[in-house]
Amino acid sequence: MVSQKLVLFLDDKNFYKGARQAFFSSEDSHFYGQVNPMELANLICSRPPPGIPRILYQVRVYLGRPDPAKEPKTYAAHMKQCNSWIGAGAEVIARPLRYPADFPISKAEQKGVDVALAIDFVALAIDGEYDVGVIASTDSDLKPAVEFVRRKCEGCHIEIAAWFSPRNKSRLSIPGGGVYYHRLDRLDYDAVADLTDYNI
Repeated sequence: MVSQKLVLFLDDKNFYKGARQAFFSSEDSHFYGQVNPMELANLICSRPPPGIPRILYQVRVYLGRPDPAKEPKTYAAHMKQCNSWIGAGAEVIARPLRYPADFPISKAEQKGVDVALAIDFVALAIDGEYDVGVIASTDSDLKPAVEFVRRKCEGCHIEIAAWFSPRNKSRLSIPGGGVYYHRLDRLDYDAVADLTDYNI
């Protein structure tokens, strides 16, 4: 059987928050929850559902980018992390953070990250860029993109990855079948964790 091309679509902030909720507390250092995208992709790639051998084709990481003028230290740490991912072979898709008028009293927010991921998930499926598309996120805003690919791209296999623990069982649930779920536990997290403090 010919191996199928797998592309991982990683919603970085959502996946980070999911790991924090599943395995850590607010007292734990900020880098607990970080993952190495390439190692995460290789882990998922090594666990195909029955009858679907695959090869890792691409790793795409979606996240918000701080403004270097407003948050120079945060921006510097962000770029160190992104450059580490790029050096390992991942592709980074960053959208500028939106800053409220009363910043820094109110925090900057991610805008457009889920839209960028959803568009790419659909576009790459239509263009035949992947046989297996894996979304690592629990963001329900991604459901329409998943449902479209399931309905329109018969040759595409869809998979969802999420952290799972007794205190966190949320996932991007798609009714109607045709989606394979990776329930990742604490041992899985430890296998792909990135405990680098990029602020240093």
